[in-house]
Amino acid sequence: MAVHLSPYRLSKARESFQYFNIFNAVSWNLLVGIIITLFALRLGASPTYIGFLSATFYISLFLLPVGKLLARRFSIIGIYSFGWIARSFCMILAVAAPFVDYAGYRNLALLLIMLGVLLFHLFRGVGMIGNNPVLSLLATGPDRGSYMTQIQIINSAIGMLGSFLVAMILGMEPPIFIFSILLSAGVITGIISGVMIKEVPEPDRVKDGGMKLKEIFKEALSQDYLKHFLIIFFLVVLVSGVTRTFIIVYAREVLGHNDGLISLYSVFGGFGFLVAGMLIKFLVDRIGAKPLFIVCFVLGIVSLIILIFFPLSSFENVAPSILFMIFLFFMLNFGFLGSEGIAQTYFLGLVPSDKMLDMGILYFFVLGFAGASGTFLSGLIIDLLLFIGLSPFVSYKILFIIMLALSVLAVANQRKMKPLGSLPMSDALEVIFSFRDLRAISLLDRLNKAKDSDEEKTLLTELHNNPSNLAIDQLLERARSPMLATRQESIRALEKMDYIGENAELALIEDIKNNPYTTAYISARLLGKHKCLAAVPKLRELAFSGDYMLAGESVIALAKMNDAKFRPNIEELILSSDNPRLRIMGSEALGIFHDPESVPVLLNILRDKNQPPYLRDEVILSVAAIIDNKKKFYNILAKYLKDNSLAVTLAFDEVESTHEFIKNALNKKKASNETISLISAYAGKLNHAVTGYANEKKGDKLSQWITDIPREYSKASGNLRSIICRSVIDDELNDIDCLRLLFIHWAAQELKIIAAKIK
Repeated sequence: MAVHLSPYRLSKARESFQYFNIFNAVSWNLLVGIIITLFALRLGASPTYIGFLSATFYISLFLLPVGKLLARRFSIIGIYSFGWIARSFCMILAVAAPFVDYAGYRNLALLLIMLGVLLFHLFRGVGMIGNNPVLSLLATGPDRGSYMTQIQIINSAIGMLGSFLVAMILGMEPPIFIFSILLSAGVITGIISGVMIKEVPEPDRVKDGGMKLKEIFKEALSQDYLKHFLIIFFLVVLVSGVTRTFIIVYAREVLGHNDGLISLYSVFGGFGFLVAGMLIKFLVDRIGAKPLFIVCFVLGIVSLIILIFFPLSSFENVAPSILFMIFLFFMLNFGFLGSEGIAQTYFLGLVPSDKMLDMGILYFFVLGFAGASGTFLSGLIIDLLLFIGLSPFVSYKILFIIMLALSVLAVANQRKMKPLGSLPMSDALEVIFSFRDLRAISLLDRLNKAKDSDEEKTLLTELHNNPSNLAIDQLLERARSPMLATRQESIRALEKMDYIGENAELALIEDIKNNPYTTAYISARLLGKHKCLAAVPKLRELAFSGDYMLAGESVIALAKMNDAKFRPNIEELILSSDNPRLRIMGSEALGIFHDPESVPVLLNILRDKNQPPYLRDEVILSVAAIIDNKKKFYNILAKYLKDNSLAVTLAFDEVESTHEFIKNALNKKKASNETISLISAYAGKLNHAVTGYANEKKGDKLSQWITDIPREYSKASGNLRSIICRSVIDDELNDIDCLRLLFIHWAAQELKIIAAKIK
């Protein structure tokens, strides 16, 4: 049965692992970080020696099957602890190397370093059997990616600090015995880390499927996605290991920079990995591991291209060469180490937890084989090129060109990687370069850490003002909050989204079913905005809900989805209801339908003398929407409501502006006298019709004018014109000033259309 830690126990386990990780990072940087390479170079090590020294890191991973065998009899944490303590003791051999060199046995000193490092990594390889199970146990839940990256951030931060201290020490060209002191500190912190790992809970033993190594490879190769990932991962590790190892030798042997400067470069390399880790931690749970894996690796490739084409003459001046190497170390570590780090997060998502121990061995085998073969063979290649007479600069240039070719091959195959829920590459890049999305991610992270409902509400309001589709899932979680204010703000924050997806639509349908009088009306509004056809049956039912806000939003949503069959029900609803808000929302819905058949229904509402003014105005705007005049008429209505005495003035303003429009239109067309006479006749009749309609509330002349409009020039349908003709002679309706203004405005627009169309 799988181990599941409670939130409290998971928190404590992560805390214990964090302390282990800190001491482990210190030990690693003092024992086998850049310091051991500089130590060997100080003793005159060749590129082949450096290549083999770096390869031991990867060779150790082939000892994982030994750890797996031991895990059948001993606890995984026990093996992990033993491996870490034993590996630290083995480095005592390297601690003794300066004394042996001082006695005159340099080759023996180099042998002690090699043996110490080799045994260090071999014991590490046995203990590493616990790494993936422990990470799989601790990296659970939605923050898996960010937690994994947090571990890498701690390692890179400590590595950067360690490299800075080493740079300060070695920059003063101290005697070789200083390496013994630094290595001794690494041994002590390594033993402490081995003791501290015992505080972490034992991972589930059942995860060991008992598969033989041959069976593990067979199963992995039978799964296309896993096979493609391992091929790409092999190339990434090979390029990363070779480039980051030999850039150190390149700086010393080609550029002639001293240990202090190279350690300083390593500080910026650590800073590059730290920045990559922070960026990945910020983004990985939102856009996924795959696009970040690719982006980091491509940045590493870019820095490799710059290195290849950077001319040797540019290194003649010390300051530019130092600045270039600082930039290069930063970018190479940002790109290649960043891609290696996120690869493990991707792998944990790709492999089922019950196969983690077996497939974890395969993961480290690929890592080991790629790194060991790459670094060792690269050392041989460099020595061979130097042997045949090529300069160090050209020799390393050739090596880096080979790495570039392998990098391009890896990127060319990235399409075969399984997305694992990641955003497509184009969308991921859009997020990375979008201030709005990055701010939304920051708000979501703060929302996860919110301490009370007030802070939640504030952050949800900010998310409403900073819409991003990345927030949808988390907003849906908050929409199930026990607090009404939080639920309201969460659903409201979805309103500005351009797209919400199927899961959100289903959640909103559930909300309109289960939460009337609270948040259901907001959800109904959202369903209408996003035209969720699956919600139509339920919205029809809720149009007659006792929750008038929900009923109103339901009919508007149905109108936005053009549910024409339900339009007569909406007409019936607003005529029978005495709720002003519901009548307003129903009228708005009819305006959205844009059907002239609804105009008489709306006009019937206006016949009610006891209606509130705001209902009258909304109904008139809905009529304006149906007759295609809402946008232009809105400003006229606003002026009238500001000063009711302007009714007649506004009416004749419409006529005057129409005359001016006609005059300009005919001049541009250079119209014939016959055309000018015809249009002038229509304009004159309209002037007389408006005079009687505006001043005396008599619409017979305006009705006749509308009837006389040639059908071929009119924008309105015959049915709509007939409705307006009857309305302008209705004495009951003629008492409404703003309605008369609407019909005058419509008539003026019709005349403008005639002037524009007639030839």
